[in-house]
Amino acid sequence: MYVYILKSNINNRYYIGCTNNLERRLKDHNSGRNVSTKNGAPWVIIYYEEIENPKEAYGRERQIKSYKGGNAFKKLLSL
Repeated sequence: MYVYILKSNINNRYYIGCTNNLERRLKDHNSGRNVSTKNGAPWVIIYYEEIENPKEAYGRERQIKSYKGGNAFKKLLSL
């Protein structure tokens, strides 16, 4: 599983998600198949982590979402 962060250069928004196929998921986001990212395409992957256990991956996604926009989020992106 991958936990990933996308960035839209159109509106400077971020999207955090989880998937087992990063390439396919990015195509989905950029083709407008995801309602919440439809208006920000094109999206680029700016960060991702590979986590073997799906439960841990979803937990990590929630953790990153919990500090989105704060100092912890900025620190993560600067790694």
